[in-house]
Amino acid sequence: MIKDFTKDPRFAGIEPLKNKVWLASPMMHGKEQEYVREAFDTNWVTTAGTNINEIEKEVAAYIGVKYAVALSAGTASLHLATKLAGEKLYGQPKPNAGTLAGRRVFCSDVTFDASINPVAYEDGEAIFIDTEYDTWNMDPIALEKAFEIYPDTKLIIVAHLYGTPGKMEEIKRIADNYDALIVEDAAESLGAKYKLNGQWVETGSLGDYNCISFNGNKIITGSSGGMFLTDSKEDADKVRKWSTQSREAAPWYQHEEIGYNYRMSNIVAGIVRGQFPYLQEHIDKKKTIWERYKIGFEGIPVSMNPFDEEKSVPNYWLSCMIIDKDAMCKQVRGESDYLYICEQGKSCPQEILDALALFGAEGRPIWKPMHMQPIYRTHPFITSEGNGRGRTNAYIVGNGIDIGADIFARGLCLPSDIKMTEEEQNIIIDIIRRCFIK
Repeated sequence: MIKDFTKDPRFAGIEPLKNKVWLASPMMHGKEQEYVREAFDTNWVTTAGTNINEIEKEVAAYIGVKYAVALSAGTASLHLATKLAGEKLYGQPKPNAGTLAGRRVFCSDVTFDASINPVAYEDGEAIFIDTEYDTWNMDPIALEKAFEIYPDTKLIIVAHLYGTPGKMEEIKRIADNYDALIVEDAAESLGAKYKLNGQWVETGSLGDYNCISFNGNKIITGSSGGMFLTDSKEDADKVRKWSTQSREAAPWYQHEEIGYNYRMSNIVAGIVRGQFPYLQEHIDKKKTIWERYKIGFEGIPVSMNPFDEEKSVPNYWLSCMIIDKDAMCKQVRGESDYLYICEQGKSCPQEILDALALFGAEGRPIWKPMHMQPIYRTHPFITSEGNGRGRTNAYIVGNGIDIGADIFARGLCLPSDIKMTEEEQNIIIDIIRRCFIK
């Protein structure tokens, strides 16, 4: 049972928010409806039409790649990118096998499972690479360790957590040293920039195969949708073919490869097309939210999700915080429930999330690391020290390093909705500050 924080003396005088403040919800501007109406009026309500053609051109030009293929979801893009990488590395498989059958893939550990599941779709084995504290993304030191342990691995899937670019210069250097390909999961980071070899580039152009998302909570949305991004016409054509059930050029339905119903609809494309001109406006609003939290938390034992100020410009999609270790109250989590003990002057993510929820604001735990997920607990996990599994027993003191688990234990995603008012955010900041009253 969740404690009633409205009766807690720490929160005396705070009234529940008049309107619920969401973690991140869509913001419509009106132009979206015009493009959707155009699709209706011209009867192009299928997976073809002007909206699809135009938004592919606009996104490709913005990201700085030659080709964009509009798909039904970011997950669809990640699947086809992973499948394509497997085929490039190991050849075309039989229809009843994936392109990664029997192969290992190095994957970001702290991410949403949509980044990782395509490896399973293609019959591969995901090996999870621990996180680093500087950006909360894949640790290049751990990645190097992984190649020492599994030198025959040829594919890396890298996600940019919460809109913050990872250490791509180091990761790309390691990939080149081992002749490995990179699938870049930029689903959360559209509009974020990274300084690669002295040149500023957009996330979504940093890998061999690149993916973005337009899911309902992303910084630009179509209610759903995603894109595959590439400089290769051959790759773009292959993904476009696979996404339309791999139909061949014949008068009848002819199929030489396995295909999928993954193409974006012209309706969804109309929403994305109407949203896209407002990308920078959304980024600016998200940045203001992050900075307001940072200032508002001064003096309490927390810090914001970090980024490399010299090499990256995040899109600030989600503002997050992490509690200092010595300011954590006792907290345990099961598979679907949790328990914490309130301690004066201390708090924990679940206490803060419960307090926010009862006052009408939505937060969320940090993504639970993939190596801790029940479905992937038998998969290898590599840290900067090497193998991250089986590090303790009755004769060894210490638990071994596990940065992703630590961030999950101490961190949370804050309400980051761009429709949130300054007054509402100030109330949220006040609630969080009061969790640490001594």
